[in-house]
Order: sequence, then C-alpha cells, then structure tokens
Amino acid sequence: MINGIVEIYSRRLQVQERLTKQIAVAVTEALKPAGVAVIIEATHMCMVMRGVQKINSKTMTSTMLGVFREDQKTREEFLTLTKE
Repeated sequence: MINGIVEIYSRRLQVQERLTKQIAVAVTEALKPAGVAVIIEATHMCMVMRGVQKINSKTMTSTMLGVFREDQKTREEFLTLTKE
C-alpha cells in the first residue's frame, strides 16, 4: 500500500517537500494512525547534471503528523532509529 501511495504522488512534477507531505497525509487518511512520519532522501538530477554538479548530492525532507509532531520524545526516538 505505501509503495502505491509513493508511486502515485512521485509521478507528478512537483517539489520534494510537497511530495513528502502528500505521502504523509495519504497514509494518515488511509490508515487513521496515531501518527505518521515520512522521511524522503532523493538525488536530484538538476544538482547532479548541472548547477552545483555534485555527483553524490542528496536532499532530505521530512513531515511529521499526529504524535510524531506533538510528542517530542516520540519524534526523537523515530529520528534516532532512522539515522544511518
């Protein structure tokens, strides 16, 4: 299900921040969870091919809803678990 949501929204021409928020909202509407946290790390061809021309440039965006937004301890635990 999550793969389908990501695929639907990622096919549209848009900015990464909006894509992150749309995925979080769609998961919230579909599952009605206590909270949703979405982190997207992407390589942008505009940064790789032209402009700054950094081959390994990645951009990370996040959206937190529900308990992940309201409860700092929950948010910190999630972010700690997702660090590489």
